[in-house]
Amino acid sequence: MLTTLKNAFKIKDIRKRLWFTFLMLVVIRLGSQLPVPGVDRTFFASWFAQQMGDASGFVDAITGGSFLQMSVFALNITPYITSSIIMQLLTIAIPKLEEMQKDGEEGRKKIASITRYVTVALALIESTAMAIGFGRSGLLESFNVLNVLTVIVALTAGSAFLMWVGEQITEHGVGNGISIVLTINIISRMPSDIKSLFDQFISGKAIAVGVLNACIILAIILGMIILVIILNDGIRKIPVQYAKKIQGNRTYGGQSSNIPLKVNTAGVIPIIFASSLLQMPLIVTSTFRINANNFWIELCKYLNSGNWVKLATPQYTIGLVIYVVLVIFFAYFYTSITFNPLEIADNMKKQGGFIPGIRPGRPTSEYLTKILNYIIFIGAVGLTIIGILPYVFNGLFNASVSFGGTSLIIIVSVILETIKQIESLMLVRNYKGFLND
Repeated sequence: MLTTLKNAFKIKDIRKRLWFTFLMLVVIRLGSQLPVPGVDRTFFASWFAQQMGDASGFVDAITGGSFLQMSVFALNITPYITSSIIMQLLTIAIPKLEEMQKDGEEGRKKIASITRYVTVALALIESTAMAIGFGRSGLLESFNVLNVLTVIVALTAGSAFLMWVGEQITEHGVGNGISIVLTINIISRMPSDIKSLFDQFISGKAIAVGVLNACIILAIILGMIILVIILNDGIRKIPVQYAKKIQGNRTYGGQSSNIPLKVNTAGVIPIIFASSLLQMPLIVTSTFRINANNFWIELCKYLNSGNWVKLATPQYTIGLVIYVVLVIFFAYFYTSITFNPLEIADNMKKQGGFIPGIRPGRPTSEYLTKILNYIIFIGAVGLTIIGILPYVFNGLFNASVSFGGTSLIIIVSVILETIKQIESLMLVRNYKGFLND
């Protein structure tokens, strides 16, 4: 990786892209410190510290501390992520959007434009709910119309600006801009997490105990990173053979290819969906201070990840079981709407392709579905292991960090993809140099 970056800086065009990306990240971190006018940040920090489980902690992790600081970037790119997921689902459900997606670059630009409008709309809705909810909770300096409108405009504008920054990084920098924004937010929280682990397990301990704890922590983190890399790069290749066609004196086709099926087809989406679904009641209850009945309070205790895997309250670990079931369910659900074996089988048949030993058409579709189900299960199990480990350590050892589970998958995946893009840019540059010679 270091060699790739070193070689990339030798190429002027790539060097400009890297510096542009770096400057945009500096802007993001500076904006994360700008306070929203009218918010009592001291009171907000105290309120935030009292919230249940990781319902708000996860939000703060992916916003890079902007939520805790209640800065203009408090919403960050979460509205964009939500709108992108919504558009993906609607593309499957609405034929017109599906046609747009198949309409090449022009169609994708239209979908991207719609996604931006949906992002702003979601940011407006979320900022309105936050402003009113915080105002009722006494987190605003004064709860009046002007102050509420100021908070709404600041939060919405901050989210829209970050969306624009992400798109600029994609166009003029390196990597996927939105993913890089999300990654730098998570990484920015790592120093404080490492410090808390140091204070809890190493500082003040006997030298032997401190060294042993440090080695165990490093081994766990390294093991999770290796598992994420294996899960991210794992591919099952389905061999495809194309029949030969003779036209005149020429022979076409006859070559071999393959269909690469990723082990983790759905990426980090299942964990995000499962976490969001479980945290929704907690966030609503905390933000709006709902006077819940005993059933609702007890339900929130089960959904609160802070209560999972604790020896004092083992019954609440049922919430972890529900979480695991949701991760596996969403892994199958998301893959089913983004990967269509029947369509792939039909396209192969039209192009004269077939899987050796499998008849073209419906048998091919059934074969792909069967293989895909096995692969999804393996990927879902891997995701589940990565997802539950932070909760296990938090429950047994009270070791709460923001770079475990979901965050670690995002960081590793984005870094690997960014390095691959840099390498591809260098490859294109070398090809151009060869042609110019």
